[in-house]
Amino acid sequence: MDKDNDVSEVVKNVKVGDRVGFGYTHQICGSCDNCCTDLDQYCRERQIYGFSDTDNGSFSYGAVWDSKTVAPIPDGYDSADAAPLLCAGATVYTVLTKYGLRSQDRVGVMGIGGLGHLAIKLAAAKGAHVVVFSSSESKRQEALDYGASEFIVFKSGDEAPENFKPVKHLLLCGSANVDYSSLVPLVDTDGVIYPLTAALESTPVPLTSLSLKGIRVQGSLVSSRDSLRKLLDFAARKNIKPTIMTYPLNEEGIEKALHDLKEGKVRYRAVLVKE
Repeated sequence: MDKDNDVSEVVKNVKVGDRVGFGYTHQICGSCDNCCTDLDQYCRERQIYGFSDTDNGSFSYGAVWDSKTVAPIPDGYDSADAAPLLCAGATVYTVLTKYGLRSQDRVGVMGIGGLGHLAIKLAAAKGAHVVVFSSSESKRQEALDYGASEFIVFKSGDEAPENFKPVKHLLLCGSANVDYSSLVPLVDTDGVIYPLTAALESTPVPLTSLSLKGIRVQGSLVSSRDSLRKLLDFAARKNIKPTIMTYPLNEEGIEKALHDLKEGKVRYRAVLVKE
């Protein structure tokens, strides 16, 4: 997150002095079929974190970046609040806007963490009836405060609660290792399950059970550049902010953030702030 200090004369979408952010995708071609159909996060020549340009400089205060992949931060919206939207927020916003979700739909969010808490806030702001599934009772009030309409204690492998009304969309925001057989009763006919956390190993999926209810499992990756800009504008307009803990961008701050993350103390995104 920084201000543009210099731009090429061919750049038209930002100007010197603009405050911008960049997310998971940091370079695209801008001309392939995916880039031209608002699917540029799947650009055939994309460069994304964890797979390319991995040595970006841990303590850098600036970057040379592809202007096509940066997004202006709305005036008055704090940079520390904007940072988690560029990845976690973008991931859930794409699901909420690209796959047919309608106002008043029952939307399930499984797991209240970095992704889940933003899914609750954004889905509620979109007018959805948000049903939160959590492994313990401890986060009930927090979920309701974020905008949830229902809170259900449920762990992967459990049976669906008696007389439970299924959800149309189920966002998996917690553990990647889930028992899909236990999820089928939670999802309505022609519903969709979105696995938003990555599992490195294979995951068994009960195809027959899914087929009998017409349930889809929909993969989704972060967001397009257009969706990212719309998310930032929507969050600023609706005053939606992530729940964050800030740390100074220095060795001590980074060590403290990593320690808190390891101990499970981060609620719900750790943000390093330039001193």
